[in-house]
Order: sequence, then C-alpha cells, then structure tokens
Amino acid sequence: MKNSLSFVFIFLWSSAFVTTKPIVDNSDPFSALAFRFFLVAIGFLMYAKYKKISLKLEKRELSNSILSGVLFHGIYLGGVFYSVSLGVPTGITALIVTMQPVLTNALAGPILNEKVGWRQWVGVILGFSGAAIVLGLDLGDALPSIGILASFIALASITSATLLQKRFGGNAPLPVSNMYQAAGGCIFHILIVIFFAEAFINFNKTFLIAMSHQIFLVSFGAFTILMYLIKNNSASKTVTIFFLIPATTAIIAWIFLNEELSNLDIFGFLVASFGVYLATRKNTST
Repeated sequence: MKNSLSFVFIFLWSSAFVTTKPIVDNSDPFSALAFRFFLVAIGFLMYAKYKKISLKLEKRELSNSILSGVLFHGIYLGGVFYSVSLGVPTGITALIVTMQPVLTNALAGPILNEKVGWRQWVGVILGFSGAAIVLGLDLGDALPSIGILASFIALASITSATLLQKRFGGNAPLPVSNMYQAAGGCIFHILIVIFFAEAFINFNKTFLIAMSHQIFLVSFGAFTILMYLIKNNSASKTVTIFFLIPATTAIIAWIFLNEELSNLDIFGFLVASFGVYLATRKNTST
C-alpha cells in the first residue's frame, strides 16, 4: 500500500509545480497562500466534525502541528512561491528544493537515529543526478539572488519540517493534525501580508482553477499522503521519492501543456528512478 501511495503522492505533488506560475501571475504569493490554507483548514475542520473526531490535542502535539505547518505551508511554500514570483524558473526552484533528500539523509542518522546505508547514499546521488538532468541548469541568464536565497530557505524549511514531523509527530489523527498545520501556515502568511507584502489576488478563471487544484489535489491529497508516509516509514527513505518529482513534472507538462520532453529528460527519469529504487529498497545493509 505504501508503494501505491508513494506513486500517487509523486504525481499529485509534481502537478503543483505546473500550477504555481498561474497563481503567482494573478496574485502576490503570500495572499494566495493565506487564502489557500484558510480554506484547507476549514476543509479539515469540517471533515473532522463530520467524522466526529475530537479536535483536542495535547499541548505538545498542538504546538508541534502548528510549528510543522509554519515550516511546511509557511516558510517552504512561501519560499517556493516567492522565488517563482521574482522570476526564478520553476525548474531551478524545483532543483534546489529537490536537494531535500540529501540533507534529510545526512541528518536522519544523528537526529532520528536512523541507519542510512551505502545503498541509500548511492541512491541519493543517482536521484539528484537524474533530477538535475531532467531540469537542466540554464544559468546563462542572471537570476535574482533574493529568489535563489528564498529557494534555499524553502529547502532548509521542508527538511526541518520532515525531521520534526518524524520525531515529534505523535499519534494525533491526521485530519486534526493537518487542520492545525494548515492554520499555522495561514497565520504565517497573514502576518507576512500585514507587515511585509501588498495584498493582491485577481480572482479570475485561471487563478481559481490553479488554486482549486492546489487545494484539493495537493493540500488535501498529496500532503495527507506525505504525513502518512513520514509517520509509517523512515524519514530518509520517504523523502527520497522527491527525486522523481522533477521528471514527473516534466511528463505532466508534456501531457497537459504540450511542453517538449527530450530523450535527455527520459534518461534523467530512468537515472532518478533507479536511484530511488536503491535508496528505498528493503535491504539497506552496509
């Protein structure tokens, strides 16, 4: 079941990169994210009420859920959206945050006491190489340094959030935990808008379609699957599947946006896939 969920997660999470640009073209990134996670929090609240799930959490679980939401939905997504809004190509932003498995593998041992064997490290290297091949590095044009910095801040945030969720995630029901995480992300973006940004959303058809996709398929779907995988698998193995996201994004863009898919892209996908296979296979003995 975990393998099936991993494939669903990869597809849904990858599709988010395709709809990020239409959103930031029609809004400032932080207003859009505040709007998104307000609706996501309401959605999980309604689901929990419908299922008669108690919203009460222990103080530690509540604070961890809110902090995780600030890291995942606030700083990580805020960094990605802000980077794209400044003109950093989506592919470059994706490549930077795709280094997450490298950091997570490096930190999973000392922080989570997870055994990270040589196969995982070889898989990580191959996975990152395949992702880089798919995305390419068109650095001929000058890129906004603040946008690049925002991408690296997003990288640090999602890595920290993954380790935090694995170590302190607890046994809180997923809908309740996700609700508080979404609320934490929403509050973060509201504060950013109040103190640092100029609120702007153009509620046109393009924005509404892209935002609906990110709310229903990504926040309700992909993120819930990610929380489940982190809870029931090792953090280092779970995040390795992120290396398949750039290739999957390229394939989705080829199917739905008629973007070119080259032989080099296909080769990169195969390299990344083999890397993920090595890093996530059961036999990780050194």
